[in-house]
Amino acid sequence: MTLTAETTNSTAQDIGRSHTPPKARRTGALPTEGGVLVRPPAAAHLSDDDVRRLGEELDAIRDEVIASRGSRDAAYIRRMIKLQKSLELAGRVALLGSRYKPLWFLGTGMVATGKILDNMEIGHNVLHGQWDWMRDPDIHSTTYEWDFVAPARGWQHTHNDLHHTWTNVIGKDRDVGYNILRVSPDQPWQKRDLFNPAVNLGLSFVFEWGIASYDLEWDMVKAGYKSREQFDSDLAALRVKAQDQVVKEYMMLPAVAMLTKSGRSALTGALAANVIRNIWAHAVIFCGHFPEDVDTFSEEMIDGETRGDWYIRQMLGSANISGNRLFHTLTGNLSHQIEHHLFPDIPSNRYIEIAPRVREICSRYGLPYTTGPLGLQLASTWKQICRLAVPDDFDRRRPIASIRRAWASA
Repeated sequence: MTLTAETTNSTAQDIGRSHTPPKARRTGALPTEGGVLVRPPAAAHLSDDDVRRLGEELDAIRDEVIASRGSRDAAYIRRMIKLQKSLELAGRVALLGSRYKPLWFLGTGMVATGKILDNMEIGHNVLHGQWDWMRDPDIHSTTYEWDFVAPARGWQHTHNDLHHTWTNVIGKDRDVGYNILRVSPDQPWQKRDLFNPAVNLGLSFVFEWGIASYDLEWDMVKAGYKSREQFDSDLAALRVKAQDQVVKEYMMLPAVAMLTKSGRSALTGALAANVIRNIWAHAVIFCGHFPEDVDTFSEEMIDGETRGDWYIRQMLGSANISGNRLFHTLTGNLSHQIEHHLFPDIPSNRYIEIAPRVREICSRYGLPYTTGPLGLQLASTWKQICRLAVPDDFDRRRPIASIRRAWASA
């Protein structure tokens, strides 16, 4: 979807790739009555009463899950933590003898899987506050630190406070392209977008470092919306975290492995495990946010936003990935990105249970529910990224002339 014709040109000229001053999540509850000035095209057929009833139905699902949280959920997250720690420990032990190829593959695979679970099913969801109700300081959103270069507190600001509040609103949601990619036709084309595919491919290998840099909000400092003092503080926190990660991953393990003549192979195993984790996280996250059928929104579309309208924006601005239970666990249940955006603070193991109900609500209200297998969603995402690398008026019959013309006017 693209913005309305009335807003597209002015938005493109006014904001370019810059953003309005960052705002934290909205305080207080959104109203249940009323409605936005302009609804997204996919929801334009809904009346204010329809949106109110939709909101009430989704609120009821959330309330039901919150009221039923208990021992089953607590056992699930504790089981995941035990499994993650066991995999990573066993993998590191195997890498101590990684000069033998079978142990290298075994150790690398176990460490990579442990890191995937730590980042996605545990870390991401803990930092959303999904397990705060257990009152366990080891998995509380205010005290938890994950095995990821990006410091938890900075990530919570850009992800929880900004992205989940202003999901896919051009000019407010800084996660739309992470300031380096054109992922929506509502972002004006720039010369650098020609490198969209190459940048995205490179980002997938170093995803954790890319997110860590993004969380510093360089663009906000340059625009004057973030103080240099706050930036320096965030940079210092990143420097400490990055140093700890490098020492743990690439110095301590290889140093010990030298005793078994496996120092070099242990280092390559650690590097490979982190790259595998980065590629997997990148794929899952991009498939949940940037396939072709995912919508973006203008600021006009959130003027007067109600609880129901907010729900609609989350459903239209997200996409799911189909798969079995093991697949969903390895994605941190972010394969249920629609359900996650609707209810970011409910236990992740409940998404698979409520997904059929959410899909039925979408069908009944005539709203799209974007989902598909990983291969299909990956292809859609990459197609979108490649298509948006060229100008909107790109002529396939005269590609060089089209690019020259756009380059001269950009």
